[in-house]
Amino acid sequence: MATRVRLTRDGIELAALELIELEGLEGFSFRGLSKRLGCEPMSLYHHYPSKAALMDALLDRVIGELPAPPPPASWRERLSRMAFDFRAMAWRRPAFFQFLALHRLNTPGGLRWLDGALGAFREAGLDDEMATRMFRAFGYYITGAALDETSGYARGPSAVNPPDGAEIARAYPSVFAAAPWFAADQIDATFNLGLELLLDGVAARLKG
Repeated sequence: MATRVRLTRDGIELAALELIELEGLEGFSFRGLSKRLGCEPMSLYHHYPSKAALMDALLDRVIGELPAPPPPASWRERLSRMAFDFRAMAWRRPAFFQFLALHRLNTPGGLRWLDGALGAFREAGLDDEMATRMFRAFGYYITGAALDETSGYARGPSAVNPPDGAEIARAYPSVFAAAPWFAADQIDATFNLGLELLLDGVAARLKG
C-alpha cells in the first residue's frame, strides 16, 4: 500500500521554490512539483486552485523574507538597506526573481512591502509625487541591476566568432579600456556607485 504524503502549504511552497531554482521558470509545473513531493498532481489543488495562485503565494513568501530596516535609521541608511536587501533576495532566488520582477505586486504581501517602501520615501521628507517618482527610479535601477547580474548580460547569448582582444583593442578602444570594469568582481562597486548617485539625488531634492 502506498504511503500517503502529508502536504502542507509551507512544504509545497519551499519545494516549489527549490524546483524553480533547479529547473527554471519555464519548465515549472504542478506535475513536476507533485513528482518532487511524491504525491498526485491533483493533491496540490486542495491547497492552491491553480498554478497562478501558487505563484502568488510564492511571491508573498519571498517578499515576506525581506527584512524591514530599523525605524530609528536615517533616511539614507534606510533606503540603502532596502536596496541591498532587495538585491540580495534576487541573488538568493535568481530564477524566481524573473517572475517577481515583472509582477505588479498586487498580492497582500506585495502590497504590504510596496506600502512600506513608498512610506520610507515619504518619511525621508519627500512629498507624495516625488516620493513615488523616486521610488520608481530606484526600482528601475535596482530591478534592472539585479536582473542583469543574476540572469542578464554576462549570461546572455554571444557572437559565434567574436573579435579577439587584439582586434577589440585596435578597432574599439573604448570597449577595450572598459573591459577591466566589466569583470564579475566589479559588480558590487558598480552597483554601489549607482545607488550612491540615486541617494545623492534624494538628498539634493530634500535640500531644494
